[in-house]
Amino acid sequence: MGKSALFGALTGRYVTVSNYPGTTVEVSAGSARLPDGRARIVDTPGAASFLPASEDEKVTRDILLEERPHAVVVVGDAKNLERALLLAVQLAEMELPLVVCLNMMDEATERGMFVDSDTLAARLGADVVPTVAVQRQGLPRLVSALASPRRGRLRVAYPAPVEEALAEVVPLLPAAPIAPRALALMVVSGDETLASWLRTRMPPEALARVEETRQRLRRAVPEPVACVVDRSRRQVVAELAAGVISRTRAGQRRPRVAAERLARLTTHPVWGLPILLAVLLLCYLFVGVFGAGTLVNLLEHGLFGGVINPAATRLAERFIPWLALRDLLVGPYGVITMALTYSLALILPIVGTFFLAFGMLEDSGYLPRLAVMVNRTFKMMGLNGKAVLPMVLGLGCDTMATLTTRMLETPKERLIVILLLALGVPCSAQLAVVMALLGSLSPVATLIWAGVVLGVIVVVGRLASAALPGRGSDFVLELPPLRLPRPGNILVKTAARIEWYVKEAVPLFVLGTLILFAADRLHLLGGLERAVGPILVGGLGLPRETAEAFVIGFLRRDFGAAGLYRMARDGRLEPVQVLVASVTITLFIPCIASFFMIVKERGWRTGLAVAGFVFSFALGVGAALNAALRALPVALR
Repeated sequence: MGKSALFGALTGRYVTVSNYPGTTVEVSAGSARLPDGRARIVDTPGAASFLPASEDEKVTRDILLEERPHAVVVVGDAKNLERALLLAVQLAEMELPLVVCLNMMDEATERGMFVDSDTLAARLGADVVPTVAVQRQGLPRLVSALASPRRGRLRVAYPAPVEEALAEVVPLLPAAPIAPRALALMVVSGDETLASWLRTRMPPEALARVEETRQRLRRAVPEPVACVVDRSRRQVVAELAAGVISRTRAGQRRPRVAAERLARLTTHPVWGLPILLAVLLLCYLFVGVFGAGTLVNLLEHGLFGGVINPAATRLAERFIPWLALRDLLVGPYGVITMALTYSLALILPIVGTFFLAFGMLEDSGYLPRLAVMVNRTFKMMGLNGKAVLPMVLGLGCDTMATLTTRMLETPKERLIVILLLALGVPCSAQLAVVMALLGSLSPVATLIWAGVVLGVIVVVGRLASAALPGRGSDFVLELPPLRLPRPGNILVKTAARIEWYVKEAVPLFVLGTLILFAADRLHLLGGLERAVGPILVGGLGLPRETAEAFVIGFLRRDFGAAGLYRMARDGRLEPVQVLVASVTITLFIPCIASFFMIVKERGWRTGLAVAGFVFSFALGVGAALNAALRALPVALR
C-alpha cells in the first residue's frame, strides 16, 4: 500500500519499504512539518480490520484505544479502493479525525482506473488525497489536509438485533478515545483481545451484563456477529466505491499485457517453478560468485592482506612494546587481523551483494508470489504460504524475522515459524559465508546441504504442527503488482541495512574476538576443545580446532561460519568435513540477538526450550550426516 514509503517521505526517516504486505511490524515514529508546526508521525503495523486477526493488527487497534491522535491517515492502494474504504468507514464510526490517502495512483492510472476523490471526500466526510509516495506526488496536499483533519460522518446501519445489542451495551462501556458505538461494535462482534482492556476499566456487574447481551445476540443471528457486521460495512463500501470509480478505454489499452502475463506465470503451478529456479540462479551468481569470490578476493587479499594488516603489524611492532597488547590488535585473535578482517573483508562484500539482491526481490513484488508457490508445502507443516514471508525475511536477519511472525494469525503458527527460523533459516551473513564455504566443493555437495536443511525444516515443522495445540488459519494474501524495482528504493534499503550491519554486527565480531583472545590467554580454548572433542571428533568427524568456530557461533553464527570458511580455504578441512560443518553451523543455535528476540516475543521458557532443542538437534543431524557420508562415499570435489 505504500504506508512505510509515505512515512519516510513525510518524516525523512527510513523504515523498510517493500512491495509486499506485512513489512512494518513495530511502531516507528518520526516528525513532520505541518503548516502549524511540527507533528509526531507514527507508522503502525498494517491492518485489514480493527477486529484483530493477528498481533500486528492488535497493536494498531490498541494505539487507537490508548491515544488521542490529531489525525489518522488511512493509506490505501488506489487500485484496491474498497480495502482502504473499509478501514476509513470503521474510523469514521470511531469519530476520529481522518484523512484517506490513495497511494499508487500512477499504477491505478496505468490500468485505466480513475477515482473521483472529491466526490468520495464529500460522501465520506473526510479529505481524500491521491498520492504517489515514492515520487512524492500529492504530499503537499496531504500535509495541508493534516493541518485541519475532519471527522468522518458516515454511519452504517446494522440489522435490528445488532442495533438493539448496541443500544444496551453502549451505556455500560468505559470512556475511550473512540466513539462508544464503535467500541460497542468491537465488543458485540466477539473481539476476545479486548477482554483484559475491559476488565481493568469496568466493574464486574457491567461486564456480566455486556456478556449476557453478547450471548443473546449470538443466539439471535444465524452466523457469527463479526460476519454480520462486516457484511453491512462492505455493502456500504461497495456503494461508495461504485459511485466514484470509472475506467477509461485508453487506459485499458495501455501496454501492461506483458507485465501482467509474467505476473501470472510467477504463480503458475508449472511455469512458476522454473522462474523460481532462474531467480535463485541469478542470486547465486551475484552473491555467491561475484560477492563471495571477486569482491572478497579484492578486499581480503588486496586491501586487508596486502595493505591494512601488514601496515598495522609494522606499526604495532614499532610503537607498542607490550606483547599482549600487540597480540590483541594484530595477533592470531587480533581485533584488526581477525575481527575487522572477518567482518569487513570476508562478510561485508557477501552481505552487501545479498542485500542488493534481496532488495530487488522485495521491490519487484516477487516475494508474495513465492508465498503462493509454497503454500501447499507449508500446509504440511500446519502453516500456510504467508509464513514464507517471515522465513524469507529471515534470510536477511533472523532477529527481525522473528518480530514479523506477529503478522501470522494464530499463536501456533507464530511458534512454529519462530522454531523454524531459529533452526533452519540462516541469516544473510551466515548464508553467504556458507555458500562460499560450499563453493570449494561440487554442486552435489550444495544439493546435499540444501536437501538436508530443507528436509529438517519440513520434518520439524510437521512434528511441531502435530505436537503443538491450536489451529492454523486460512491463506489470504494480497498480491501487489509485479514491477521493475526502483533503483532509489533499493539503494536506500541496502545502505540502511549495511549501516545496521556495521553498527550491530561488527561490534559483535570484535566482542567474539576478544572472547577468543581471553580464552586463548587463559588456556581455555584447549580445555574447551578437549571437552567437546568426543562430539566434534567422534560424532561429527571434525578437527578439534573447529571448537572455536562453534563457540563463537553462540555470539553470531556467521562469525562461526567465517572461521570454518577460513579453515576450509587453508586446507584444514577435507570435503566431508566441510559439508558436515556447513550443515551443522546452518542449523546451529540462534545468535544472541535472535535468542533475546524469541525471549521478548515468547518468554524465557520458550526461548530456552527453542535454543536447547536447536543445539542438540543440529549436532544430531551433523553426526547422522557424517555417518552417512562415511558409509556411502559421494564425490564432493
